[in-house]
Amino acid sequence: MSAKVIFYALNQKFLDSDDDMPEQAQQVMYYSLAIGHHVGVIDCLKAIMECPLAEYEQWFGQLPAGEAHRKMAGLLKFGEITIDSTHTQLLAKAFAPLAEDPASLHQPWSQQLLQTLYDIEQEPAIYLMVKRRP
Repeated sequence: MSAKVIFYALNQKFLDSDDDMPEQAQQVMYYSLAIGHHVGVIDCLKAIMECPLAEYEQWFGQLPAGEAHRKMAGLLKFGEITIDSTHTQLLAKAFAPLAEDPASLHQPWSQQLLQTLYDIEQEPAIYLMVKRRP
């Protein structure tokens, strides 16, 4: 069995609506959600995309050298990476050409990633946890 990469997304809102919540309290909530995976709160994550590790390497290998490439390569070094609202613009700019290229074998993955990055922009509490699995 070959190694694979799984993209997990936060799929559960902790509050039905934060419209009435003061801005300062919202920031505390978002911070708590962002650090939650460091203390074992991963049961609210849902797998949204899976790919073989070798194809993941080919996919991000198409990115130009720079921060986006380095971010995605972190999975190979650390076994997992987190993608949150601080990464959306960087990764969207890097993956957009792959998402728009109908000849790209990885176009569906790029499109899925771009949609998820857009979702993160709309709701900063959402983040992705990308893990390498045996």
